[in-house]
Amino acid sequence: METDLHEDCEKLLFSAEEIASGTRSVAALLDEAYRGTTPVAVCVLKGAVFFFCDLLRAMRTPAEIEFLRASSYRRGATSGTLCVDDALSFEPRGRDILLVEDIVDSGKTLRSLKASLLERGAKSVKTVTLLDKPSARKVSFEVDYKVFDVGAGFVVGYGMDYAEKYRKLPYIALLKPAMYGG
Repeated sequence: METDLHEDCEKLLFSAEEIASGTRSVAALLDEAYRGTTPVAVCVLKGAVFFFCDLLRAMRTPAEIEFLRASSYRRGATSGTLCVDDALSFEPRGRDILLVEDIVDSGKTLRSLKASLLERGAKSVKTVTLLDKPSARKVSFEVDYKVFDVGAGFVVGYGMDYAEKYRKLPYIALLKPAMYGG
């Protein structure tokens, strides 16, 4: 199936079909890892919401769902300051937690969230991301599960945005540098 690429995008990275297939593959791995348990799946808002919903629907394992807002981006560019709304609506103590993220760049957000949940007594904290960009790491951090690796460039679509635009694109694409001053 041919995808009509948004005019602000320069290259299609992953089609809706590729995303769905990769998500199902990771869901199967998570079903195996969480067999016999009911983890708390925590969506890191806003970018992961599409992936989160599709991932949980693809999993057979029962899971509780929660949401957490964390960001180091302001108007599309990283601010370098992590802002976390960590007023959790659940008690992590003794629970298996799956943090679901859209993209791991520097690694700072997930490393910080994972450490915070472990400090609060979580039994385990695993991470899953739609996109992993290891070349952008600023801290030592390895995701537990990932769908795709990506290289340099600003990606949008399937929940990921630039200045709150492009989130609803059904695919993932590279944004033209002219659109973000790159």
